[in-house]
Formats: sequence, structure tokens, C-alpha cells
Amino acid sequence: MVNPTDSAKPLFLQIRELIEDQIVNDQLKEGDQAPSTNQLVNFYKINHATVSKGITQLVDEGILFKKRGIGMFVAEGAKKTLVQQRKKAFVDNYVTGLVQEAEKLGITEQEIIELIKSTKGRDA
Repeated sequence: MVNPTDSAKPLFLQIRELIEDQIVNDQLKEGDQAPSTNQLVNFYKINHATVSKGITQLVDEGILFKKRGIGMFVAEGAKKTLVQQRKKAFVDNYVTGLVQEAEKLGITEQEIIELIKSTKGRDA
């Protein structure tokens, strides 16, 4: 959800991530029309250039494509691409540090697995 008061993350990235989330969660499927820039501007009450920047990044990366005069659409393979990108980011942002810290503390691979399982069980 776009949150204009969340100053930690630029609005154009929030817009981009909103659309990415909709694709990853199957709310938008390959070939579906994405929300238009005007719809996003009107709904979130933010600057047109800000929305365009987020959308343009998705177009440049082949996640969305333009049909002139019609709108933006989800490209073929978009979900697969996004899932791959997010898995890599997950490893880079979380797993690598976890493994490094576990090694420092002498935590075994099996202990890590058990810690993950016990943590996951608490959230259910």
C-alpha cells in the first residue's frame, strides 16, 4: 500500500512495489491491464511524474509493456522475473547475514533449520 507519510521509501518505489506485489500475488496476471498512471494519481493523490517514474522502471525492465492509446499491461514472464529478483534480494538481504552470524556463534545448519521451524510455528 502506498503511504505518502512513509518517508523511508520514495513514493515512486512504493508505486512500483505495489504493482509488483499485485503481479507476484496473482492479482494481476500476464496480459492483464495494469492500473493507469491517471488512476494511481487520482487514487493516491500524488504527483503524475512520481507515478510515471515507478511505471517507467517496470516498463524498462520488461515487467509491463505499453499499448499505445490503450494502457499498460503485464508482460509475459513478469511474475517469474519478479519472483527470481525477490529471491535473490531475500538471500542478499537476509540469508547471507544470517549464515554469517550463525557461523560466528557456532550455530549449526540443523540448529538454524530448527530455529526457523520454531519461529514459523509461532506465527501460525
